Amino acid sequence: MTYQGLIQRYKQYLDLPAHTQTISLLEGNTPLIPMPRLGNEFGCELFIKFEGLNPTGSFKDRGMTAAISEAVGRGAQTVICASTGNTAASAAAYAARAGLRSIVLIPEGKVAAGKLAGAIAYGAEVIQIQGSFDDALSLVVEITQKTPIALVNSINPYRIEGQKTSSFEICDVLGSAPDWLCLPVGNAGNITSYWAGFKQYQKGLPRMLGVQAEGAAPLVLGHPVEKPETVATAIRIGKPARGEQALEAAHESNGRIIAVSDAQILDAQRILASEGVWVEPASAAGLAGLIAESAKGSIDAKGKRVVVVCTGHGMKDPSIITESFKSPQVIPARYQALVDLVGS
Repeated sequence: MTYQGLIQRYKQYLDLPAHTQTISLLEGNTPLIPMPRLGNEFGCELFIKFEGLNPTGSFKDRGMTAAISEAVGRGAQTVICASTGNTAASAAAYAARAGLRSIVLIPEGKVAAGKLAGAIAYGAEVIQIQGSFDDALSLVVEITQKTPIALVNSINPYRIEGQKTSSFEICDVLGSAPDWLCLPVGNAGNITSYWAGFKQYQKGLPRMLGVQAEGAAPLVLGHPVEKPETVATAIRIGKPARGEQALEAAHESNGRIIAVSDAQILDAQRILASEGVWVEPASAAGLAGLIAESAKGSIDAKGKRVVVVCTGHGMKDPSIITESFKSPQVIPARYQALVDLVGS
């Protein structure tokens, strides 16, 4: 049967209202890429779940197909979200698909150009606020409590329903859950949804390694971060909406939530690219965490099956690469000039 999107594929596992009208861009079904060379360094069987190959380039599409489908079914005409970028692009795309108006609030000057461009291209009304993501989220929550506008941030329970399907896909490919699942943690909806999915699918439970950036690590510090700062813009969040559930997932799975530096995140991004997988900085946090914990001996991955979730494509935030890129050397259009430069 032709693939029809994750709602159709996993509808028996999704707690969606009867009024839901499926709005899909054929999201999900993303590859679980074996990484044998990198895995050999850890002595484990390593895979990358590359969520950057969803329609708008990030894992957010999984939750958004569910949230927008439910909103359409109950007659919503307008949807709104606060975003550091990926949610904005996804909400705008699925709203466009459904013929809805979409409004996006972003922190002024804090969103990567590739993500902002996506929201604009899909027709969202983008509003910058003089404040943080957390300030933006407070505003959208308030307006949706007082108007018919539908909220599609991850505090919307249907977002979790869609996002948990990635854990189903991992189990379907491997035959069971991995021993460890490593992933970035920003607003904490993703780690919450993976854990919910593994528990529901009943094909084993992994230990969860959630990874925050040091400059935006409220779950590690134990308190909100008023002015989060990190190069990993997708997880630059100081007060996660699902922080409590994230901590529960880590505890219940006998895992942990840790923080890594921006330098470690960028190094992991380079390592992934050297294996042919280009991700945005935040998406490399899971691998950065695995590397850091393995080096300290806090994780023994030897002989284990490990999945690292990469949440967004590198094209989402190319500035990190382009800013450090030196202009290519110019040579005459002659064969000998090329040989002289690169060797024979």
